[in-house]
Amino acid sequence: MSARDYILSAIAMNQPEFVEIPVIDSSVVIQYDDVYAQFKLVLESIGGRAVLISDITELQEQLTTDRLNGSFVVNTISAIGDVDEQVSSLSAFELEKVEKAYVKGTIGVAENGAVWVYESQMINRLIPFICQHLVLVLEKKDIVDTLHQAYERVEVSKEGFGVFIAGPSKTADIEQSLVIGAHGARSAVIYVIE
Repeated sequence: MSARDYILSAIAMNQPEFVEIPVIDSSVVIQYDDVYAQFKLVLESIGGRAVLISDITELQEQLTTDRLNGSFVVNTISAIGDVDEQVSSLSAFELEKVEKAYVKGTIGVAENGAVWVYESQMINRLIPFICQHLVLVLEKKDIVDTLHQAYERVEVSKEGFGVFIAGPSKTADIEQSLVIGAHGARSAVIYVIE
């Protein structure tokens, strides 16, 4: 018996016993009196910003202004303007100059300030990560208390890719220096529709 076969045989014989996945009682997990207030508090503590708006059309003027600046702006939300479908086939090299991206989120999580975004909402899965400034839009009614509740609503098998995004890109080294925008968006603003 080769060393490889011996190792694989030993691994096969020493498997842990099967343990049932625990059932989470969502009635006993964290519950916030005001999920938006908690979402905003956590998001701002991790470098993002939350802004409450009454209607999504409030972003139309902002998008128009951003486009008039001559910057490479990508919009993926039809309710605020023309959707930039052409970015679906662009490479990272072609997208590296994206200054700002507008993307619709599906679910917000109060406990960690994260927003779930499906691939179809991004049009190109690079968009939220390659842009300099990320604008996410979310309905206030779609903010839940915990990730447990978010996962109950997310349809993981719906699309090939989806992701929770929590604020701008950030990293910290062993000297405890936090750097915002090191590997992705330098800013993240989440507009929450009342």
